[in-house]
Amino acid sequence: QVQLVESGGGLVQPGGSLRLSCAASGSRFRFNAMGWYRQAPGKQRELVAAITTGGTTNYADSVKGRFTISRDNAKNTVDLQMNSLKPEDTAVYYCNAKRDTGWGTLYDYWGQGTQVTVSS
Repeated sequence: QVQLVESGGGLVQPGGSLRLSCAASGSRFRFNAMGWYRQAPGKQRELVAAITTGGTTNYADSVKGRFTISRDNAKNTVDLQMNSLKPEDTAVYYCNAKRDTGWGTLYDYWGQGTQVTVSS
């Protein structure tokens, strides 16, 4: 029922910028936290950035100062503005959303992923 759809990936030169967007549909509730993970070939998936409904953010050390995450709670959307991109940022980026019911149950949802390639 719940679907997360990413957009905005593509090819960009080092030092360039991209903005990723994720739209959630089919949800009867608001997600407690939304964020972005990424996975490069042969590597583990890692958290890039996350944000709560209250606006608290968390960033991976490798992207601090370069990436900015934001969300629209009313629309259940989350964006990731990526500036000063580096070749090591190349990966498939996945939108993630979490729902905490408040009584011990946590639901986790994932998008299909969007490719980001940083290359000259």
